[in-house]
Amino acid sequence: MTSGEYQALTGATPAHITDLEAFIARLTEANAVMNLVGPDTIPDVWNRHVWDSAQLLGLAPGAETWADLGAGAGFPGVVLAILLKGRPGAHVWLIDSLGKRCRFLQEAVDALALPATVINGRAEDQELRVDVVTARAVAPMDKLLGYAQPYLQRGAQGLFLKGEKAEAELIEARKIWHFESSLSVSRSDPRGRIVSVRSLRRVHSR
Repeated sequence: MTSGEYQALTGATPAHITDLEAFIARLTEANAVMNLVGPDTIPDVWNRHVWDSAQLLGLAPGAETWADLGAGAGFPGVVLAILLKGRPGAHVWLIDSLGKRCRFLQEAVDALALPATVINGRAEDQELRVDVVTARAVAPMDKLLGYAQPYLQRGAQGLFLKGEKAEAELIEARKIWHFESSLSVSRSDPRGRIVSVRSLRRVHSR
């Protein structure tokens, strides 16, 4: 997928494409010295990373505030912030425990004037109230739900980008958690799944 194909598919504005191209350039440069994404995924960045991230907006079109846990390379959080730029009330919190990744994210946020805040800390320690909590390639669902629990308990919807093992991860997660969930097929890769979660609470052992 090229930037033009992405624009035709999504209806992204020229301003969105400009910002996304600038972010990709920053990512490519940083990835040469810091392992943010697999080097072999860079040639397919528009589909593998940008479109994969952007599709979340279609699942929560009214959401204004997002928390990206383990924001890492900026997928999906930076892409969401770019696409939400200019929308009143929109804001994305990019949360990561590793300082060097946070520095990369902060430089991107500053350079592109994004409606985003970078937090260097543990996801589960933040006291944020958001519309959606999201994550990509952070942890299996049983652990990921532990990180997301505070946000979900404050009313957030969970939208998590997962791979082809999503169903098996959900089975394991239900040994620890009670929750409502649904699965959507990823539009960027038919093997991928997007897990939507609400009403999370821990299973009490007897």
